[in-house]
Amino acid sequence: MTFSDEEIYTAVKHHLPEVNEYIASHGGTIKLLGVKNGKVYIELAGNCHGCAMSLMTTKMVVQKRLRELIHPELTVVNVDGTPENALPDDIYTEEPMKAEDDAIDEEISLWDKAKSIFVKES
Repeated sequence: MTFSDEEIYTAVKHHLPEVNEYIASHGGTIKLLGVKNGKVYIELAGNCHGCAMSLMTTKMVVQKRLRELIHPELTVVNVDGTPENALPDDIYTEEPMKAEDDAIDEEISLWDKAKSIFVKES
């Protein structure tokens, strides 16, 4: 496949809400876990998690639609706890965005905030 894992991840993330419509109609949802070597790793949640039809849903709904939207050779793996569908350690995924407030809280600890209330600086 000629696309990087980052490009595939971005494309899947963009199209996932459309693909998720069918899954949501059955009380489930899809979580994008990451991409490695052109394989997309997802997790089916809600009513779809552990369902006997989850393999069919992954291949005949999710993979089929993503192949139509992104690339015909795309492979989708539902990480379901079985060894053959395990999540690789070094997949591409976006780093979680750190909230600006969290960064500020790390710089100014709770103790420093409390101390500033009770200690009068001269």
